[in-house]
Amino acid sequence: MSIGPDLQKKLQAYTVPSRAVDLIRSSKIVFLVGITAAGKDTVIGQLLKSGDYHYIVSHTTRLPRYNQSVLEQDGLDYHFVDEAKMAELLDNQELIEAKIVHENIYGTSISEIQEAHDRSEIAISEVDVQGAAEFRAVSATVLPIFMLPPSFPVWQERLVKRYGGNVDLADLHLRMKTAKSELQDALEKDYFEFVINIDLAETIKTVDAIAHGSLSSKKNDKARAVAEQLMADIEAYCQNNA
Repeated sequence: MSIGPDLQKKLQAYTVPSRAVDLIRSSKIVFLVGITAAGKDTVIGQLLKSGDYHYIVSHTTRLPRYNQSVLEQDGLDYHFVDEAKMAELLDNQELIEAKIVHENIYGTSISEIQEAHDRSEIAISEVDVQGAAEFRAVSATVLPIFMLPPSFPVWQERLVKRYGGNVDLADLHLRMKTAKSELQDALEKDYFEFVINIDLAETIKTVDAIAHGSLSSKKNDKARAVAEQLMADIEAYCQNNA
């Protein structure tokens, strides 16, 4: 996909509307961050069952894809829009942020956070490190939780499962490079909570506790060691499969 130059200019010039700043600072917002197939979607799905959370449905210009053999649904997984609609949202300042990821545009609408705020729920979604940084620049109360697979081999197994056994090599290499960059960026920031997703039930309990402010894992040396090892393994894979 080639994003038009006019739309690229809108994205580069876009700033967070003032009404969105006030909303973010008065809302409880938790983001699950992490490399592809770290288990973010599964954890979010389980947390939503508690009734304490509101899922932030992002807008994107990419097409729906299969996730564990199930096709994504408009309005549930994402608001799938074309470039013209994305440009309209930017012009009307209906988005908090918007950016290009893997040659597609993703954005978070103000209305999604407003709905969570009005219901006194924790707004939760999956974002990349760039999205987390943008929200943290607005308010230090925004809580990013970086999820990690326990090891490189386990991560590879999850990737294959996620894409139904049909992993495009070019896409895989792109995601490898992105994962390495995200890991490095997260390790350099002091606001990320790190959680290793080994046992799903325990992971859900840990994330829920962090989201409610009853637990912090920022000084989790084991998780940081896992992140550093993943970076090294990804780099070795990319070198061996260049």
